[in-house]
Amino acid sequence: MKISDFQTKDVINIVDGKKLGQITDLELDLRQGRIESIVVPNGGRFFGWFGGTTDVVIPWKNIVKIGMDVVLVKLDDVRTYRQQEEMEAGQEFNRQYRG
Repeated sequence: MKISDFQTKDVINIVDGKKLGQITDLELDLRQGRIESIVVPNGGRFFGWFGGTTDVVIPWKNIVKIGMDVVLVKLDDVRTYRQQEEMEAGQEFNRQYRG
């Protein structure tokens, strides 16, 4: 399977049946030679122009099934990890440079 094949599949959470979006990126473990997680943009943006750039990072272990058209995942708590990481980085910057 090619990476481009992943990007055309919808990601569905089997816990609540919600469509999370389509895969935009993969996080790789280059040392182990495997996919660590898939990345899906968080909803609420209009063509990526309005709103923050938050992503849902789904660990590979949470993928239940990869089908022809969809990827089924099991997420009990959907979190936007990118937003959390950016907030923590901003807080660290403020501590270092603003006292």
